[in-house]
Amino acid sequence: MATNHDQVAGRRKLLALGLAGAASASLSSLTAAADNKAVLPFAYGERDLIAFPEKKPMIVLTVRPPQLETPFSNFDNKVITPNDEFFVRYHWNGLPTSIDPQTYRLKIGGNVAKPLELSLNDLKTKFTAKKIVAVNQCSGNSRGFFEPRVNGGQLSNGAMGNAAWVGVPLKDILKAANPGQGAKQVSFDGLDKPPLGDGPDFVKALDIDHALDGEVMVAYQMNGADIPFLNGYPIKLIVPGYFGTYWIKHLSQINVINDVFTGFWMASAYRIPDTDCQCVEPGTPMTKTIPINKFGVRSFITNLNDKSVVPVGKATLVRGIAFDSGAGIKQVRFSQDGGKNWVAAKLGQDLGKYSFRPWSLEFKPAQKGALDLRTQAFNAAGETQPTNARWNPPGYMRNVIESIVVTAV
Repeated sequence: MATNHDQVAGRRKLLALGLAGAASASLSSLTAAADNKAVLPFAYGERDLIAFPEKKPMIVLTVRPPQLETPFSNFDNKVITPNDEFFVRYHWNGLPTSIDPQTYRLKIGGNVAKPLELSLNDLKTKFTAKKIVAVNQCSGNSRGFFEPRVNGGQLSNGAMGNAAWVGVPLKDILKAANPGQGAKQVSFDGLDKPPLGDGPDFVKALDIDHALDGEVMVAYQMNGADIPFLNGYPIKLIVPGYFGTYWIKHLSQINVINDVFTGFWMASAYRIPDTDCQCVEPGTPMTKTIPINKFGVRSFITNLNDKSVVPVGKATLVRGIAFDSGAGIKQVRFSQDGGKNWVAAKLGQDLGKYSFRPWSLEFKPAQKGALDLRTQAFNAAGETQPTNARWNPPGYMRNVIESIVVTAV
């Protein structure tokens, strides 16, 4: 009789095969899916909506590798993003074809006194579990809105999600391996690889002090369930407050190193201007750069959009979400006149300093016509969103005050 572990392993193998099949099917059906479209609010913004394994229909940027954006309406009235609505971002199409949870191992090596090979069962039974609610946001979230236009995947605002992660603090795993003298950084690799072996493996690194801060986590559970395959099953690196490029999927190798890691995805890619605003004049190149790191304060209206109609003289509910990189949201304010006048919104449930924070209020349009609605968040460190968008050539880190125009009748 098959054990539960056997059943899970078989299901995961079939899932991986199903993913490959789905990708092939999607490629052949893109032009036929005319009734399932999303139109994003910028040039060349028409996208297909396709349901991949374990996912509801998602906005498809590319199929190979999978790059799937969450339809923005899905964020309304949800502090936690469901697993089947969570965005997906891969850099290479060399996804693992099968993952058996019984034979899966996480290897910890490099400058450590005790190299380790940990099974999933080891992670779940030999360490104390920790839970954290944290936003995962793609570095290029909202890139499609940059002006002048920049290269890269033209994403709207849906390359983000908020989940409750359960796993092991990376600090505890590293302490079990006992990093040696001179340790400077920790590098992380996953099972996804360049499909032909001729591209740079997607490896990221964190400073040793960051890796040991007790908040970086090796997670094996997402919103009370296994992490979906496309989000990194069976384990995923969680780096709260940092952009998703550091959140390695299918985590398989951790190395403690004595130097600053110089792999392509740290030394050449995912770099931002080394300026106070982490921006440059629009249309100009970057000179001195640093690796991308924490994201800024953001807030969104989720229940209204540019097509919404609201009644004059009657109360209309407006609600949304706000988040930052870990200081915690302190205030959200709202304007119905393009930022001339502001009123404070009511903050909702606080699930932790790395989580989405819901907010809401009612407003009454005074006259008919177009209303420019805006929202601005402030965190406990005194940081907020800029009035004007900050520009950089890769199209990273957009967090400008958002504006939507509704019609009052």
